[in-house]
Amino acid sequence: MARPRVGVAVLTMGTRPKELRALLDSVAAQDEPATRVVVIGNGAGTLADLPDGVHGVELPENRGVSGGRNVAIETLRSFGDVDVLVDLDDDGLLVDTDVFRRLVDLYEAEPRLGVVSFRIADENGETQRRHVPRLGAKDPMRGGEVTTFLGGGHGLSMRMLDRIGGWPEDFFFTHEETDLAWRALDDGWTVRYAPELLLQHPKTSPARHAVYYRMTARNRVWLAKRNLPVPLVPVYLGVWTLLTLARTRSLPGLRAWFAGFFEGVRRSGGTRRPMRWSTVWRMGRLGRPPVI
Repeated sequence: MARPRVGVAVLTMGTRPKELRALLDSVAAQDEPATRVVVIGNGAGTLADLPDGVHGVELPENRGVSGGRNVAIETLRSFGDVDVLVDLDDDGLLVDTDVFRRLVDLYEAEPRLGVVSFRIADENGETQRRHVPRLGAKDPMRGGEVTTFLGGGHGLSMRMLDRIGGWPEDFFFTHEETDLAWRALDDGWTVRYAPELLLQHPKTSPARHAVYYRMTARNRVWLAKRNLPVPLVPVYLGVWTLLTLARTRSLPGLRAWFAGFFEGVRRSGGTRRPMRWSTVWRMGRLGRPPVI
């Protein structure tokens, strides 16, 4: 069989031109080149000074992470020559030149491999705890099968996306990776954390976004409503409510969180397709049952 072909997608709001150019240069330096590279301007205006061979798509408004990445999927699909889609944050950097080659090796060896999550580390080599996609994991170098993945750097099988669909458009941002991962697992695909595939990325906090608390709560409700069997929905949401109360020290943050929670209850987050109980069991065996 032919070796899988890589297509790269980068979202940008046009606020990091130097970082974007450095990332694209690191993509071009890979020893197994990408077949296609697309940059999606998410309400960024004109995409100027893109390197030769990079295809730019200018969206008139910011459609969020989910919407922008869905445009990337459709753009790469239209070329007809991409088997593995690689999403990269526009302020990330591929410091190694063999990332795509090693990624393709993984997909070539495992036909039902759906998602590969990269390791994210800052310029000092430190990986934040929230960037290890496993409960209770302290060692970011421990790879293997997981139940979610990191949005900043990952690979997605185009065959998998053809079957399960793309990103949950209404989410905008937060929890969109978990929604896609749960749908992939329920369709029989593997989600793998591969720490040998490094994306260098500045240390950040998700709470830097003003709407973080509202969206993380709203989307948590939508994640449960869309994907969980009915008996698990109140369990999952109850656990996360207790965790939020225990962890959040900001009263304005808590008010925004509960506003988002009830918004998620009132509004639909998309089509409901509850996972099979066999998928629940599989996730439990992987160390993260869908109740936390």
